[in-house]
Amino acid sequence: MTDLRDDPTFDGLRSLLAGDLLTPESPGYDDARTVFNAMIDVRPGLVVQCTGRADVALAVAFAREHGLEVSVRGGGHSVAGLALTDGGLVVDLRRMNAVSVDPIARTATVGGGATMADLDRACAPHGLATTGGRVSTTGVGGFVLGGGTGWLDRLFGLACDNLLEAEVVTADGEIVRAAEDLHPELFWALHGGGGNFGVVTSMTLRLHALEESTLGLLLWPPERGPEIVRLVRDLFLDAPDTLGGGAIYLTGPEGEDFVPADLAGRLAVAAVLVHAGSERSLRDLAAPLFDAAPAGAMVAELPYDELQSALDDPPGHRNYWSAEHLVSLPDEAIDAFCAQAAGMVVPSASQHVLFAMGGAVARGPRGYPIPWRHAGWVVHPFGLWTDPADDDRGRQWARDVCAAVRPWSTGAVYLNFIGDEGQDRVVSGFGEDGYQRLAAVKARYDPTNLFRRNHNVRPA
Repeated sequence: MTDLRDDPTFDGLRSLLAGDLLTPESPGYDDARTVFNAMIDVRPGLVVQCTGRADVALAVAFAREHGLEVSVRGGGHSVAGLALTDGGLVVDLRRMNAVSVDPIARTATVGGGATMADLDRACAPHGLATTGGRVSTTGVGGFVLGGGTGWLDRLFGLACDNLLEAEVVTADGEIVRAAEDLHPELFWALHGGGGNFGVVTSMTLRLHALEESTLGLLLWPPERGPEIVRLVRDLFLDAPDTLGGGAIYLTGPEGEDFVPADLAGRLAVAAVLVHAGSERSLRDLAAPLFDAAPAGAMVAELPYDELQSALDDPPGHRNYWSAEHLVSLPDEAIDAFCAQAAGMVVPSASQHVLFAMGGAVARGPRGYPIPWRHAGWVVHPFGLWTDPADDDRGRQWARDVCAAVRPWSTGAVYLNFIGDEGQDRVVSGFGEDGYQRLAAVKARYDPTNLFRRNHNVRPA
């Protein structure tokens, strides 16, 4: 690639930006290209650290005029490293992380670079919350635009169901407001269509009252997995919408008093329960699990912002994830799920996950490009390890998990849960009809496919 610093417009861009412009020689460049997945080693040509929508518009215009590939960085949690571009221009939104809460209207206006921690901490003093990711360092923007499933989605709906409006910088540099009454097709597309249509510089989200929240983590030895997962399934058959979570195989946490010595650093099966209510009511709701004599248990009422960060994954891991959404969860599917736990990299931060869906997720607005919302369960092999020697094994484990449960799969998939698995999987994330409608919106707002570092929708 030609050195962009030799271009006569380069200094002009730098002089117009309120934020910083980084090149590979700039101090801080390597930090700016570090993302959640330590497997990703990509060297952008330019990183524009934006401080406002004007910076974003300038960056987009520069990239378009110079034929540069564009990526948009919020939280940097894309497992495929889509927040970065090799040799192109990164629109880095992380300095645009302000959150403003209106407790009367019960809304939050969120900067395009805000993380879940930024949002949750701003809402906490008001006793308000909305559906957030299960990791507090996740970027709000990419999470919401992809649909957004979290601990309390059965109660509050998907994150995108709570999207009220968005400010978007389009491929031609125009700054537009998308809402039900303005750019309605673009607004529709932002409900699950991802970052295909422009750079979202801010969004307004609906908030909900949340007076109490409780986290429960119950552990058993792995050989009890089929029994425990059946109990979790049966619990969620009649559980109120206030209860979220599921079953997880994981490495037993070390250095925690509630973890018995024979499970610390070893494979364990767990029930993870998040309840919008008191500890007592959680214990009553989940009595069959507590009666199953867990080897270790941690149950605590926590402020929601603390609960949201309680199970954060430490940085610096190598990542590979995938997912399958299930029509049903018969005993045979549970046996297939449990049998795959043996292939997980242990010890590691990997998680072999089965999350309950349903509730407000399934009852949510019809018509959005989210064909997976009607599944009852999602299997999510979430691989995280540190040794490159485990890469092949970890990736194969995730693929084997999905293959094992595919007989019960809906065929649809939440794209935020997967990496680059090909164009057919992208279409399955939106549904065929949804994809075609998104392609028409794409042709209107990004006809040259400038924004293609994503689960891409090609212009019609």
